[in-house]
Amino acid sequence: MAEVNNWQIGRTMEYPYPENRPRRQIAWIFDPNKCIGCQTCTIACKSTWTWGTGQEYMLWNNVESKPFGFFPVGWDVELMNAMGPAKWNGGRYEGETIFEGLPPTERVRGWLPDEEDWAFPNIGEDEVSAPVKQGDYFPDLPHGTWFYHLARICNHCTYPGCIAACPRQAIYKRPEDGIVLVDQERCRGYQECAQGCPYKKVMFNNNTRTTEKCIACFPKVEQGLQPQCVTSCIGRIRLAGFISPPGQVNPQNPIDYLVKVRKVALPMYPQAGTEPNVYYIPPIHAGREYLRQMFGPGVDDAITTYANTKNDPELLGVFTLFGSAERIMHRFRIDGEIAIGMDENGAEIVRVPVREPSWVRTYFDEVRQAYNHNIT
Repeated sequence: MAEVNNWQIGRTMEYPYPENRPRRQIAWIFDPNKCIGCQTCTIACKSTWTWGTGQEYMLWNNVESKPFGFFPVGWDVELMNAMGPAKWNGGRYEGETIFEGLPPTERVRGWLPDEEDWAFPNIGEDEVSAPVKQGDYFPDLPHGTWFYHLARICNHCTYPGCIAACPRQAIYKRPEDGIVLVDQERCRGYQECAQGCPYKKVMFNNNTRTTEKCIACFPKVEQGLQPQCVTSCIGRIRLAGFISPPGQVNPQNPIDYLVKVRKVALPMYPQAGTEPNVYYIPPIHAGREYLRQMFGPGVDDAITTYANTKNDPELLGVFTLFGSAERIMHRFRIDGEIAIGMDENGAEIVRVPVREPSWVRTYFDEVRQAYNHNIT
């Protein structure tokens, strides 16, 4: 085992391979506060990539309702059963990751779902955390009863559990953008990768007898375009780009700004140790203990920052850029009431108003001698 640096857990950790970060790392930010669970992203992904024989059940992108929804069934419950409660001391994780404290014959702490576990992608949909009685009213945050939609794709982790577990070295991380892919020629379908992934985003094709997973729409990324799930989202909850390496921060990069500067976007289950590269803005209405277990110790500060967005023009401006352009935004700036997104050369690719203008029509138009409202 090698010693590698994992900035998300605030310490070094054990991993089967030496640290070897890509030249740049693709990353996403999802905002569950705006997700309505419409599954447009799911269908866009499936109709693009997993419509073939043997892929019928595959959802590289899925949207599940927490706390009782999951795909495959119980993936996060099994993860918590294996790891136990997260032990944080400030920003330092003091428990064991999925790579640590194992017998010499094991490389990853994991479990393999049964085939039936993949058959219920909408289990627990819109089920609330506790019963609601007639007349119940929840004016305060967090709500006493809640649920939220959690959109999930492969995290294209810095230290993937799938890579650590594969005995064939059939899974690799591209040095140019950090996208994790499966070499179909090397894969023999052992499913060690599916067992090792804590997020269960590696899936088995019963027709080809090999494993497959989200490919981050790399043909689009190579053209400077955001992945399909990002551009199809009607709620504009997603942003894709590239995150700077540990110890480096570019405040003009929207991903860096939200993850490293404002720290409003957090990784999911960082205690697993994979250093995932999909970040979430915690849902402000959900139970805090649940969110701290899922997103780590930064939840409370992130929610406080997010809840003040309306009074923070720069933060509000970055959020308005979500879903506003098909091309990847590498930089941004706020010019008065306008948010501007730019490519890696600094050329402007989109500008949107920070606040949508509102117009109040007069009751009676003196010039046209006409009423602007229904008077019947």
